[in-house]
Amino acid sequence: MNQKDIIEKFNLQKHPEGGYFKETYRSTGSIKNENLGSIFEGDRNFSTGIYFLLTSDSFSAFHKINQDEMWHFYAGTTLKLHMISPDGDYSYVLIGNDIINNEVPQFVVPAQYWFAAEVVKESSFSFTGCTVAPGFDFKDFVLPERKTLIEIFPQHAEIITRLTHS
Repeated sequence: MNQKDIIEKFNLQKHPEGGYFKETYRSTGSIKNENLGSIFEGDRNFSTGIYFLLTSDSFSAFHKINQDEMWHFYAGTTLKLHMISPDGDYSYVLIGNDIINNEVPQFVVPAQYWFAAEVVKESSFSFTGCTVAPGFDFKDFVLPERKTLIEIFPQHAEIITRLTHS
């Protein structure tokens, strides 16, 4: 199994943040906007899920959403998930199946955190899934310009510069 096989098998499409994805689940039930809070615009499904594949020759650029996002590791090599909290604290987690070496097969990025991802090993890929609740909507997706994010978090200019597209 290689990245090309997975992209073709699951009909993955390019994602605006980098990598490839396909929505696999969107609940039929929804939450009314008045029950979601002021950061949401419109109703949201209870939950959504996607496949997400990232290759070592790309990265998932820093972005944020209004919801918690749970990552699930399926195949390939380790994914390094970088996070900056709303208060400016930087952290990262390794998502993979090498549990002995502190990788985790599942991790939740808290709502409103800026996050980016990259494949650790050269010439490889990471095949993951992401579950979002309340369900994902592109209205919740913020993909900032490099300059904007550096203005907010100048102490993290190096990692922001490396993991943003413009």
